[in-house]
Amino acid sequence: MSKTLLVKHAYIVTDGKIVKGDVRINGQRFERISTNITPTPQDTVVDANGKYLLPGMIDDQVHFREPGLTHKGNIESESRAAVAGGITSFMEMPNVSPATTTIAALEQKFDIAKERSVANYSFYLGATEDNLDEIKKLNTKQHCGVKVFMGASTGDLLVEHPDALDAIFRDSPTLIVTHCESGAVIAENLAKVTANGHVPTIADHPIIRDEQACYASSSYAVSLAKKYNSNLHVLHITTAKELSLFAPGPVENKRITAEACVHHLWFSQDDYAELGNQIKCNPAIKKTSDRDAIVQALHTNQIDIIATDHAPHTWQEKQVDYNQAPAGLPLVEHALLSLFDLVHQHKLTLEQVVEKTAHNPAKRYAIENRGYIKEGYFTDFILVDLQKPTNVTHKNCRYLCKWTPFNGHEFTSSIEGTWVNGQQVFNGEDVIENTTAAQRLVFNR
Repeated sequence: MSKTLLVKHAYIVTDGKIVKGDVRINGQRFERISTNITPTPQDTVVDANGKYLLPGMIDDQVHFREPGLTHKGNIESESRAAVAGGITSFMEMPNVSPATTTIAALEQKFDIAKERSVANYSFYLGATEDNLDEIKKLNTKQHCGVKVFMGASTGDLLVEHPDALDAIFRDSPTLIVTHCESGAVIAENLAKVTANGHVPTIADHPIIRDEQACYASSSYAVSLAKKYNSNLHVLHITTAKELSLFAPGPVENKRITAEACVHHLWFSQDDYAELGNQIKCNPAIKKTSDRDAIVQALHTNQIDIIATDHAPHTWQEKQVDYNQAPAGLPLVEHALLSLFDLVHQHKLTLEQVVEKTAHNPAKRYAIENRGYIKEGYFTDFILVDLQKPTNVTHKNCRYLCKWTPFNGHEFTSSIEGTWVNGQQVFNGEDVIENTTAAQRLVFNR
């Protein structure tokens, strides 16, 4: 087996620039990046033939459902779908069964990923109202952060009591990430919707979980972060109203940052009529004007990161009445493809997609030597053909749940290859049987 890999004739997208050139990989690291590298006998040469070479997406918000909910998905199945979609690293959420609320449970998930994940991985500890001692044990170099469900959650992960929230924001040694929806506002909205005996439908979802429900909670989180000088990252912003809470500017200069998710950049409440419970998610997909404002906030850098919030449920679980249908949708395989469509529509640039999906997650989480095409960095990268369409159907998606909200859509681009730590894990058609490439993410804090 050759020691080095040489990728020639690629359009390299990194650091806000697109440059045609070559990349040599030695083991797990980028060894040399130049406009023209002469092959040696030790090189295995890949001719990119004008395709785009990008750092793989670092997805800071996924739900892979293991342990306890593995009829929906698991670390192996969903990480395979992720690398097919160009995601080379993920950070997974604690609302599994049992919930990940102790360091022991957290480390058990790392053990599973070490054996089964195809992509690099990290996992959040879930906050409760009485596990502050566990939160304080988080290792700043080994753990990505603590997840706080502020006002809306399932199971025992809801944190509402002001004293508990104060303690978390004051004492957490790692980044705090929040799901912000006010349970009180949601309850008030639901009472109004059902006041005359109306049975809620999916059309009521963005009314029940409206902008005020989001703003009441996200503004509270921001006020706590300012009070305690916390490191706060607010997940999945869905409303124009919330954008006033976040300052523009480079992500590395901020202690309070915000994220948008791909489905909130793609869908609007106009899509409920066709897709129904398939796009039921929390926070809810809202108005077209909210979607457009979120896209604009990516340009102003009020929103720093794009993620997926990949959250699979079975098709059967979604085919019930609105009230019983779970919230969440599978996204990792088609997230980058949806963003490349936005590039074709001139809503984003390719450089912005790379910044928001790779550079900024690496900066915000202080991930060691990842997120860039840069000499000395880990070789997590993808090759993209921006002109080769990808047809998506329920049958050809790789999720364990075997359905996608993009069923029947033809994306304008395709993922032609994915490499994790220098090893190819996807060849444009198949995920390569190789679970030795992935590594636990390390944080340079």
